[in-house]
This record gives sequence, structure tokens and C-alpha cells, in this order.
Amino acid sequence: MTRRTVRIAMNGVTGRMGYRQHLVRSILAIREQGGLDLGGGDVLWPEPILVGRREHALRELAERHGLDEWSTDLDAVLADGRTDVYFDAQVTSARADALTKAIDAGKHVYTEKPTAADLAGALGLARRAREAGIRHGVVQDKIFLPGLLKLKRLVDGGFFGEILSVRGEFGYWVFEGDWQDAQRPSWNYRAQDGGGIVVDMFPHWEYVLHELFGRVTSVSAHVTTHVPRRWDENGKPYTATADDAAYGIFELEGGAVAQINSSWAVRVHRDELVEFQVDGTHGSAVAGLRECRVQHRSMTPKPVWNPDLPAAHSFRDQWQPVPDNAEFDNGFKAQWELFLRHVYLDEPYHWDLLAGARGVQLAELGLRSSAEGRRFEVPELSL
Repeated sequence: MTRRTVRIAMNGVTGRMGYRQHLVRSILAIREQGGLDLGGGDVLWPEPILVGRREHALRELAERHGLDEWSTDLDAVLADGRTDVYFDAQVTSARADALTKAIDAGKHVYTEKPTAADLAGALGLARRAREAGIRHGVVQDKIFLPGLLKLKRLVDGGFFGEILSVRGEFGYWVFEGDWQDAQRPSWNYRAQDGGGIVVDMFPHWEYVLHELFGRVTSVSAHVTTHVPRRWDENGKPYTATADDAAYGIFELEGGAVAQINSSWAVRVHRDELVEFQVDGTHGSAVAGLRECRVQHRSMTPKPVWNPDLPAAHSFRDQWQPVPDNAEFDNGFKAQWELFLRHVYLDEPYHWDLLAGARGVQLAELGLRSSAEGRRFEVPELSL
């Protein structure tokens, strides 16, 4: 067995997502399983280099997990010829500049989304990466979740017949920060720092819809800030300048219509924090992060509207669970493994910076739609 080492500069791992999902549950999890089996007796061993601005936080993380390398000097890490891959999980406003530096340094890049603050910047990164001849990928974790993998299985198997509509509900109550600490960083609620639920979630909805049901061809959205005053990590009040809720309607290639509500000002009355209901001529399904339930047309009851009598049956009990039929790994880890195989084995991989640009495009058009009270066509992107 031959062990090959890949050195990955991981920028932003002191943040919640960068630490929990990408460092601990992805890269360190790959190490715990003995590396990534490339076949033919080769194993790829990821060696993370922790990068960030806070020296004490990086040192503490490295000591906690027995890692040797960390740095507050991104330029030096990128200039090091031993660095193979650059990963970015920073705040949105800092991402494009760092990715540009990494691409110019000849590093393969893998990044959280959105990839840039606007479509022009996102397309510029994709073109730059293509011209540099490096491998590039964008995190699109939702399609690797068990619930959505089961939903894709249903789509691919023709369960729905003609798909008519998709309804999505996402969100939860994010505490304001005065009497209970907020469970999301305060920058998420400041537009000047790259915050806002549209730029955060519309890129997710773009690839979920695109991968499962078809390309988004138009968008109409209403965007708002329901909670205008919040308190930051130091207990100081601030004005929330970014949107915390968005209500979008998306037309899809093929004729289906998707309506997705996204909110950090909603209390959860559903089984999971995100759920998608898909209705088709032959059947329907409701999928969350992990579970998926179906109702085939042959098993669909015939409800009759009668508000004078209580419901005689539980509507939820009339649906059947979709079995796992497989073991599902962590979605972030699964995509990391695919990207690393793409880098080292040239295996097919299409979740690249152009795919990331489509997410930025949809967010940009969604914000314009709300601001101008118009429905916008979504042009197909190319380089």
C-alpha cells in the first residue's frame, strides 16, 4: 500500500461550519478511517494546514486535534510549493480575494458558497480557474443528505410521473441575542459584511432544484427583515441591515414550479429544519435532512372538505417511509472525498466554480426581484 499525502490549507476553520463540518467531520474523519482509498493500493492522506486571523484559536485547535501546522499568513501558505489544495470557509466578503490568490498560486481550490459577492465576481473566478488549469469545486452539501438522496432515488426511478410542484420550508428562530445568545454569528445580519438569508440560502436552492428537478428558468421573490434589531457577540445592540426571510417562487425547466420559504424568524412546526414536498401525477414525497416519506396515487385518500367535523384520520399517518437501502455518510465528507478523487484521479466532477456562479446569479436576481417587484428570467450561464 502506498500512502500519498495531500496538504490542504483550510481557511476559516475557527468558524462553526469550517470547524465542525469540514475539519472534524470531513478531513479528520477521513484520517480516522485510514485515509481515502484511491484503489490500486494507493491511499490519500489529508494533512490540514489551519489558516485564519486568530493565532490563539488556531493554536488551540491544532493542539486539540494533534495537528502540526497552522498559520495566520495566508500568502506564505500559498507560496509554499508543498501546499496542494486551498479550502475557504471564511465570511463571504473575504472569500473572492483569497480564492483569487490561491488560483494565481496554482493551487486546486475547494470553497464554501457563495463564491463571490456578485455574479461578475463569481464568473471571474470560474474563468480564472479554467485558464489556470487547476481543479475547482464548490460545496453543495444538501444533495448528499440522506433525505435528498432518497428523494433523488424516487426521481430517477420515475416514482412521481410528471413532477408538478416543489414546496420547500426552511428555517428556525435565531435568537436576537439580548436575553439568549444568538446561535448564528452577527455578521449574518449585516449586509455590509456579506450577510443575508438570500445570499446564504438561494445558492443552496439553486443546486438542489437543478440537480433533482431541472434548471431554474425564472425567479420571483419577496425579501424582508423581520427582526430589525439584534445583539452581537459582545452584547451590543446593532441594526440588522440584511434580510432574515425570503419567499421565492422558481419556475423550472420542464414546467414544474417550486416555492421555497426561508426564514431565521420562524418557529419550527415540522419534522426537520428543512423539508421539501414534491407532488407529481403518480405520487408525492416529503423529504427532510434524513427522512423521506411517500404517498403513491394508488394509496392516496379522498379527502372531503367539511369544517363542521373534526378530522377522522391523521394525514401524516397516511404516508409511508422510504427505506434507507444504503449507508449514508456525512454529506460534507462525501463531497470532500469526491473532490479529492477528482483532483488525484481525474474522476468526473461538475460541482465547480461555474456551478457556484449559478447560485450567486440566483441570489442576485432574487434580491433584484424583491427590490423591483418583478419576475426575472434566469439566463443559462457559460464561460
